[in-house]
Amino acid sequence: MDILLFRLYGPMASWGEIAVGESRHTANYPSKSAVLGLIGAALGIERDDEVIQSRLQQGYALAVEVLSAGQLLRDYHTAQVPDSVGKFTYRTRRDELVLGKERIRLGGTILSSREYRSDALALVAVRALADAPFSLGQIREKLLRPVFHLYLGRKSCPLAAPLHPQLLIDQASFLAAFKAYRHQSLLPTGQSSDGQPSERDCYWLGISGERHYFWEGAPEDFSDSLDLTRRQTRIRHDQPLSRKRWQFVPRQEHYFYQAGE
Repeated sequence: MDILLFRLYGPMASWGEIAVGESRHTANYPSKSAVLGLIGAALGIERDDEVIQSRLQQGYALAVEVLSAGQLLRDYHTAQVPDSVGKFTYRTRRDELVLGKERIRLGGTILSSREYRSDALALVAVRALADAPFSLGQIREKLLRPVFHLYLGRKSCPLAAPLHPQLLIDQASFLAAFKAYRHQSLLPTGQSSDGQPSERDCYWLGISGERHYFWEGAPEDFSDSLDLTRRQTRIRHDQPLSRKRWQFVPRQEHYFYQAGE
């Protein structure tokens, strides 16, 4: 199978989990909704274009290799909000600030806690399914020249390194593609790359030989040679249903831990 791989690195990232009330947690690896949102932004797909967003959400299978989960960072927020007026509902923060400008002094203060991953590095693998609306080659070109601003889960988390996308043809599995990916050093080394994470990156980002893998689809999509009886299969609520209404549904994914040599 053909697989498109690209890396995600930034000083801050937030891979949203189920958010209830004032606590906004992050996972330690990229969510499918965040990855598809990044691809959609690169392609120039508007958030309210429900038709093409739906085709994008259903057209691809993803896998993730976590090289470094980074450090957990918590941020404490306070935000003033306007008071309510009858049955009128403020649907966005912009509505609160623009339409409710004169009523903010009558409202209250919302307290919230938001989580981020600092200095995390992951590889994302994308496989096109039968009804994929864009080829992997088209996505690669747009990742190199994105239409909209790209970010790591939240707009306040920009990329700190090029995505370095690579389209690998006729790979046996996701694992084979991850092993074939040619890494490019994040920090200058003054040496030519051998295709593996540089010693300098490994030192500063705490990259060891350990790897955490996540993928969707059949277990054998990840590897046809490894013993995957130790894998975990679990449910994650990050399959986008509607970007316009900000709704997500559960999906099944597998997890496999590989110790360092």
